[in-house]
Amino acid sequence: MNRGQLGAALRALRQASGMEAKVVARSAVMSTSKLSKIETGKIAPSTADVERILTAIGVSDEVKSEYLEAARSASTETIAWRLVRRMGVHKAQQQTRALEAHMSLLRLFQPALIPGLLQTPEYIRAVLVRHKLGEDVLTRTINARIERQQILYDSAKELHFVITEPVLRWRIVSASRMAEQLDRLVSLSRLPHIDLRIVPLSARQHDIANHAFVIRDDRTVTVETVHAEVVVTDPRDVELYVHKFEGFASMALAGDAMRDVLEDLRNEFLTEQETR
Repeated sequence: MNRGQLGAALRALRQASGMEAKVVARSAVMSTSKLSKIETGKIAPSTADVERILTAIGVSDEVKSEYLEAARSASTETIAWRLVRRMGVHKAQQQTRALEAHMSLLRLFQPALIPGLLQTPEYIRAVLVRHKLGEDVLTRTINARIERQQILYDSAKELHFVITEPVLRWRIVSASRMAEQLDRLVSLSRLPHIDLRIVPLSARQHDIANHAFVIRDDRTVTVETVHAEVVVTDPRDVELYVHKFEGFASMALAGDAMRDVLEDLRNEFLTEQETR
């Protein structure tokens, strides 16, 4: 099924449901214009686009699986950051939130930054400022990311995070703000459906922490590169990332041992702040 056929099929499903395009577009977190271009085959939808459209229409799981398989025929999708900025970074956050609302399992590996879902508002701002967004867009994007964090309190979902120890030492914000960030990690790690682990520098490594990635429901992997976001959906490639994640998770500190590391580092930051 090419993109024209896929778009026509999505349009037929929407029309059969009796739903107006603007209603589906709003629920799928996209503009009516984008939905129209997808339905007419003018642009190729991402797998996430198709999933949000099908969810908005309310098709059965069987139909959804069939159409998602067609969308995955192009197994790797690349979205340049310049296009994301043009669309609106805050809108990208809203789209990610919509995607996460329908997942049940998340596994995130991060060797560079505190994961976005776990960041304090101050840390979020420090990360986003580097994108040179206007103040209005910056504020809206920060708020959109904070709204995404509501998923942390949904006990129906399993959320697994593996981060490397250097992430905890990387000076994104001041020492006092870093202490607050580590306190937040300690607090969130006590939620029963959140599994937070730290790969210590002292551990002998058998793999390379190449880059951050997110696995959702063992169906899609999102990778952030310097120039673009890459979405992987081929099951064979997804399995590679699952294996990599599990490898790091198996050697990472968890539970009280992990919290001991966080609290020691938090105390180091507080001592540094007090001696200035």
